[in-house]
Amino acid sequence: QVQVVESGGGLVQPGGSLRLSCTASGSSNTSDMGWYRQAPGRKREWVAGITRAGIKNYSDSVKGRFTTSRDGAKNTIYLQMNSLKPDDTAVYYCKTQVDLLGFWGQGTQVTVSS
Repeated sequence: QVQVVESGGGLVQPGGSLRLSCTASGSSNTSDMGWYRQAPGRKREWVAGITRAGIKNYSDSVKGRFTTSRDGAKNTIYLQMNSLKPDDTAVYYCKTQVDLLGFWGQGTQVTVSS
């Protein structure tokens, strides 16, 4: 059974930084992995993605501020979030693709507030 676990969320002031981690276990056949977020009263939105080959993509709202990276040996991806804004406040979810199926983590709360 594939399990996906995020960590690293918390409370940060505007302009600050946080680093999220996401580890997938239970399969060595992970392919694309990505980050999504859902703010209160809003739909879940895609934030960033990284392929098994290391190709990265970002939504326009975070481009230039967020960076994703991957440690293949650990089946782990990271999301370095800089210059955080109150609008970045949301639950951040990680999704991993295994054999064409998508598996989600439980999410980690990020709150940007003074």
